[in-house]
Amino acid sequence: MKYSAFYIVAIGAILAGSCKQEQKKDGTKKQACVSDSMRSRITLDTVKMGNISNQLQLSGEVGFDENKVVKVFPFSSGQVLEVKVSLGDHVNAGQVLAVMKSADIAGNYSDLKTTNSDVAIAKRQMDNTKSLYEKGISSEKEYEEAKENYQKALTANQKITDALHINGGGNTSANGTYTIKAPIGGYIVEKKANAGNFIRPDNADNLFTISDLKDVWIWANVFETDIAKIHEGYGATIKTIAYPDKVFHGRVDKISEVLNPDNKVMRIRINLPNDGLLLKPEMFTNVMIENTERLKAVSIPSDAMVFDGGKNYAVIYRDKCDLKLVEVHIIKTENNRSYISSGLQEGDVIISKNQVLFYNAILETQ
Repeated sequence: MKYSAFYIVAIGAILAGSCKQEQKKDGTKKQACVSDSMRSRITLDTVKMGNISNQLQLSGEVGFDENKVVKVFPFSSGQVLEVKVSLGDHVNAGQVLAVMKSADIAGNYSDLKTTNSDVAIAKRQMDNTKSLYEKGISSEKEYEEAKENYQKALTANQKITDALHINGGGNTSANGTYTIKAPIGGYIVEKKANAGNFIRPDNADNLFTISDLKDVWIWANVFETDIAKIHEGYGATIKTIAYPDKVFHGRVDKISEVLNPDNKVMRIRINLPNDGLLLKPEMFTNVMIENTERLKAVSIPSDAMVFDGGKNYAVIYRDKCDLKLVEVHIIKTENNRSYISSGLQEGDVIISKNQVLFYNAILETQ
């Protein structure tokens, strides 16, 4: 590096010296020029207008897509006898998740047996009354009452049958046990039941949640000072500890309107396709939000500038003998590009390689 710096300074001194010599001969200053031999050693770049990327780094975690899950609830109160799945298991539609025993189910079967007997008795009475009515022994009123009693018995029986159907249908048995089955195929992403648990009648919580995990949500936390920097639609790149070399891309699709009262952060959501099912619920993530909406500025390669005396300069190239040195003010440097607030305009052509060779020469000609 020392030899390289010496070489650059030496070349600059030679160029500057040649300009000085010419000034002594005819009394006029001559512009620094790019010779034909030097032309192949420089690179020209055009100053471009672009969006200033305002990145915001956040922490987050993976969650399942709640719009694409099925929550499985108990049909009735009772005791969990057996749980046949664990958190994270893959299940198929119709697969048994748990077995429960319920006094309500047993009571329904007892009521069903009673109503079946009531229907049979009411049917016999109606048939007998009809026969007597047709022979003129019984009155029409008695016959109508018998039919009405039969319809009442049928209605009571149907009510119990419907209750059993709602509470598991063919998954129940007369001793009060019933099975809870998976309504869809997917993964168990929530499990709130264990053998021995009692499910109270006023319990409104689900026992399992099933998701196919083809899409996931990334929840990220935004501190109060950064709320104004986040808007729906902004691009996001996500990295995880599990896959440090893999980058996932998504967009902010929901912003919470309230702050968490405990840690004073606002949550944002990023909807993300989960190709290969690599992302797992509760996995920690690093989220980078890209804001490219607000500011625009001209930009040049960062290594195209010459730093001297605490200032930055660029060499504008108009022609091989028309070079201009300008001071530039940097707004921000990112991904090896510097965004400039003044000194350059869109469309200007600058020397972006070996520009330091002409730095001193141009200064000597000014």
